Amino acid sequence: NAQIQQGYMDDLVLMSETMVEKKLAELAASIVQGHPHTKFILIAGPSSAGKTTFSRRLAIHLKILGKKPMPISMDDFYKNREDCPRLPDGSYDFEGLEALDLELFNETMLKLLHNLPARMPHFNFKTGKREWRETLCMQQDQLLIIEGIHGLNPTTSAYIPDSAKFRIYINALTHLNLDDHNRIPTSDYRLIRRIARDYQFRGWSAAQTISFWKNVRHGEDKYIYPYQEEADAIFNSSMVYELAVLKPIVIPLLEEVKRTEKEFLEANRLHKLLDYFLEGDTSAIPRSSILAEFIGNSIFDV
Repeated sequence: NAQIQQGYMDDLVLMSETMVEKKLAELAASIVQGHPHTKFILIAGPSSAGKTTFSRRLAIHLKILGKKPMPISMDDFYKNREDCPRLPDGSYDFEGLEALDLELFNETMLKLLHNLPARMPHFNFKTGKREWRETLCMQQDQLLIIEGIHGLNPTTSAYIPDSAKFRIYINALTHLNLDDHNRIPTSDYRLIRRIARDYQFRGWSAAQTISFWKNVRHGEDKYIYPYQEEADAIFNSSMVYELAVLKPIVIPLLEEVKRTEKEFLEANRLHKLLDYFLEGDTSAIPRSSILAEFIGNSIFDV
């Protein structure tokens, strides 16, 4: 708040973004120099941790070091919708490991590892059907960057040699405390990011995002957190200035939640949290920032 009051918002943003850039450079160097046999970089983390932008920016740093990274989404290995398992209420369980065609995933990755041509699947979320894209063949100095909720689960890539894998866990781990005894929960950072992104890209209200958040957290507890210790590296995507910048976007959305709605208590709590922060100017955020993924002006295709 003091930095914003004194007119140093731009400096605050630049310092935060430079720190992220420094950590990305160090991570890329540790992969290339410390793990020379790596062919697959597996990235996993909870919702709104910034996985997509992180993977794109990591790819840039790997290119600088002479590698040829190629992004692959684990979502493309979903089974056809009618073959997905169902939840007790009859709806499809898209977050369960059984929703992925693990046999196809491992078969495809092994072909690529051994420089054999592999036809790549593409999951059409509108039709719920698998389609097929081009055939790929890994070249020398090529790396696959694979992002997905089950990336750290050993079962997912059971047939890929450990020496060929580098696993990264990403989360928005809280930088700030409100005082000496009260910290800002990591999940609040992510929920505020999610409210902003759902509004920008899905047209969701804050009430809708808050209502759905319980299911999101349940999936994280079941499919992500138990495997975070499997990671070779942990990346913190939170930035000290972000709640100040998200405040002018999220506060009006929270104020739309009516007192009669069951999501009001949570919306009111988040409102009170954001009240601690002075508003920051969103124009200060670089288009390559992880935060740009949530406010809708990212330079990357996210």
